Amino acid sequence: MFRNNYQGGAVVEVFSGQGKDPVAKWKLSGGPSAISKEYNKEVKGFVYCLEGSSQTVKMQMPQNGKMSLGLLQRFLVLQVNIPQCKDFSVELVITDSEHLKRRLHLSTVHKELSTTLLHAKIPLVGLKRNIWSTLCFDLVSFSGELFKGFLTLDGITLFATCKVRRIFTMKTEPTGMSDDGNVLSYMFLSGSGLTDLIPRSYQFPPDVNHITQVLNMENLLKAVTRTGSFKSDCGKHKRMKF
Repeated sequence: MFRNNYQGGAVVEVFSGQGKDPVAKWKLSGGPSAISKEYNKEVKGFVYCLEGSSQTVKMQMPQNGKMSLGLLQRFLVLQVNIPQCKDFSVELVITDSEHLKRRLHLSTVHKELSTTLLHAKIPLVGLKRNIWSTLCFDLVSFSGELFKGFLTLDGITLFATCKVRRIFTMKTEPTGMSDDGNVLSYMFLSGSGLTDLIPRSYQFPPDVNHITQVLNMENLLKAVTRTGSFKSDCGKHKRMKF
């Protein structure tokens, strides 16, 4: 879908809540009561809300699983707000250097990292809740550690529960920032390698309270190794296995 588009700039837009029909190219599952468009006063624009079961409520692009997005840039960026004590997941279909399709399923549901030849389940640790977050996934890091490198991002599925403002890719990671001394947050927000500011037109309005979280394999492993366990959103400590 994007393979023939110019992807040499700082950003390639995949989704925006603005416009007449932002989900025209997306497959929505769960019904209109589960996925809805609303005007968000905080970000001064329209967002899409995914509410309900994390198993059944989702938005998927491309609509046809046999098609490919063909996105080339290293970082996938989601601008989302995840509520307290709710599950959140994103599944990414990537093509690796052997031209094989691989699936990365990153979720707060997963308690341990598990991989097969074509699929990986990755725990999402330390996500900030009830605040607008710019989640930056390092596709090269995840696919390089778990599979055989990264060529293209070919599918994106976003699962409940969250509000999503924008989805785009970037050549270099946006600058991360931490607002407390929490170990898990620090490890995720530290980032590594080149950094680049998000273009102004893609940023949140200046008065919006928000954070940027950089997620990669190195930071995940460091966070788990350092703590051995993590505290869930509802206060319970859970063991992590790797």
